Amino acid sequence: MDHTRSVGLSIDFHLPYKHHAGIFSGVQRYADERGWLTTFDDWIADTLARSPRGKPAYDGVIARVTADHADLISKTTSLGIPLVNVFAASPAFDQLPGVFPDLEEVGRMRAEHLTSRGLQNFAMIFSKDRIVDQRQAAAFAATVAAAGHSVTSLTISDNWGDSLPRYRKNQDRIQAWMNGWELPIGLGTASDSIARLMAQLIHGRGWRVPEDVAIVGCLNDEQLCESPRPTLTSIELGYDRIGYEAAKLLERLMDEAGAARKLGKKPLLGRRSEKPPSPACHVVLPPVGMVVRESTDFYAARDEVVAQSQAFIAANCHRPIGVMDVAEKASVSIRTLQDRFSKVLGRKVTEEIRRVRIEKAKRELAWSERSIHEIAVRTGFSSNGRLAEAFRRNVGVSPSEYRTKHRKKRDT
Repeated sequence: MDHTRSVGLSIDFHLPYKHHAGIFSGVQRYADERGWLTTFDDWIADTLARSPRGKPAYDGVIARVTADHADLISKTTSLGIPLVNVFAASPAFDQLPGVFPDLEEVGRMRAEHLTSRGLQNFAMIFSKDRIVDQRQAAAFAATVAAAGHSVTSLTISDNWGDSLPRYRKNQDRIQAWMNGWELPIGLGTASDSIARLMAQLIHGRGWRVPEDVAIVGCLNDEQLCESPRPTLTSIELGYDRIGYEAAKLLERLMDEAGAARKLGKKPLLGRRSEKPPSPACHVVLPPVGMVVRESTDFYAARDEVVAQSQAFIAANCHRPIGVMDVAEKASVSIRTLQDRFSKVLGRKVTEEIRRVRIEKAKRELAWSERSIHEIAVRTGFSSNGRLAEAFRRNVGVSPSEYRTKHRKKRDT
């Protein structure tokens, strides 16, 4: 490489959103490793148009390719400059290489978390204007349906509170929707801001969070999730990883473009005109994990014995507990306990203990820097081998593989 690579970033960094800042953080981390020069430029197409002939201002571009970016696509194409998209709702989604969160997995994860609480009623509120919300909601509903339940949904527009009349109208719609809920219920929201709004409305009705309504948001915006109480359970998508992988993909495309130019060929840039990009040019990353807080710290099984037992298992899964310990805590026989678990949850007590331990281990692997041995001890597994065996059988990968794939900042 004869010169320092210059990369233009058009990621709406001026907007105060966690995921925009996260993408920049990941891109910059990779740029620092490679010695790139990065520039914020929301008018990249104009910058490129004004560049000296044969010397584009940027060697590559990473952008949230919105409907306003048609000129950016055409300009980078004409100059043979790679463009990587990091906007999952982009109208050019199928045309451009890009890196995105696995939104279907977000929906599944939310549903699995709420169903594991013993809930049988479910609700979802999301934006009718955002395809990313719709994909989350569809996966949520499908997962709940697979568990034998249904979801009541409400869609609202992105500008639902932009004026007082619109605000009041949508408040009335939400309140009317809530009138039809059967409590206890598990509520999914496509953002933490809506989760916080719903927590306020629930409180205004005299309902309790999480005993009457358990809430799971999305994006894990700490400022919204951590205060006021109740704190909100949310899904961390890990947008810094998306930025990092976008930069890595851009480097590959810049290398390929440079090699093509040396051979006198037109760079492909990872784009497709008649079909979606190849899998190598669309990178989909799973969520980092569920950050569990007060809004789902509850077991809502209609059977009091099962609910009490689930709470005991969650609080003591790090200890060497077994079926007898749970039965003694619930003051019932082992047979009665097993029968009730099978009837209410569709699984055995031992399966519930293992499930809770694995979920706790997942969070530790994704979020902590503790060794795998420490995590095994903290989650009730007698050895690293037992933890590894449980992960391979139930998750399909080893603990170390799970950590590499899901941790907040992957080892690179």
